[in-house]
Amino acid sequence: MVSNDQRRRQLAREKFLRQQQRREAARRRARMRNAVIASALAVVVAGGAVSYAAGAFDDDGNPKDGANASPTTKPDPCEKPASGKVKPLSFKKEPALTIDKSADYAMKLSTTCGDIDLDLSAAKAPHTVNSFNFLVNKGYLDHTRCHRLVSGGIYVLQCGDPKGTGKGGPGYSIPDENLKDKRLKGNVYPAGTVAMANQYNAEEKKGRDTGGSQFFLVYQDSQLPPDYTPFGTISDSGMKVLKKIADAGESTGQGEGAPNATVVIDKATVSKS
Repeated sequence: MVSNDQRRRQLAREKFLRQQQRREAARRRARMRNAVIASALAVVVAGGAVSYAAGAFDDDGNPKDGANASPTTKPDPCEKPASGKVKPLSFKKEPALTIDKSADYAMKLSTTCGDIDLDLSAAKAPHTVNSFNFLVNKGYLDHTRCHRLVSGGIYVLQCGDPKGTGKGGPGYSIPDENLKDKRLKGNVYPAGTVAMANQYNAEEKKGRDTGGSQFFLVYQDSQLPPDYTPFGTISDSGMKVLKKIADAGESTGQGEGAPNATVVIDKATVSKS
């Protein structure tokens, strides 16, 4: 016969095991959720070509099944794009480092939704700032569409793809930089951050130094590991533009897809001061 004391110990052990199982299940769910969130920013760069890692488009650049489901009925808050076409530019290698790392640089994105001004961190992310200085002066970003809005888990607008599908890139990759920035506390990219998309896979620890031209603008604090080069900050007026874009929602109604707002960079400029 089992004594009362033995029975109590058995019940305590069973309760402990159930708790451990629940905790492990919660950890697995958290790992899966973080992997999905991180993949929302990934672009796969190989041999000068860029492809989706995950998102609202399939391998042919077409919307996945259900990508157009439950669209919102909010009106487009932005203007029609300026006349002109995206330049089909591609380069074999990263441009030579010509910026002055001790100087201040700013990038202005004149979009159909309003101007988004960015202060660039040349000292902390020289390769990234140098690359944008090069590309912008070539007209690379002009007439390009910001192709992805994420409004669940992370809160970002992704731009910088001349194809507008998530597959575009400049033909070269740049190194990760500034991943130990003090602003990235607690694995959070704070609102007002501009950072690079890349193909890094945290679970496999593969895909470092694969940034191209695609970047994301954080319009609300976003839980993300420090794997994406932060290279600047967004002005207060630019944040108001991003809020307008975010409030219009995205095409799938599921928290990730093409913005309902017509977000096109009519003209991009970089200035030194």
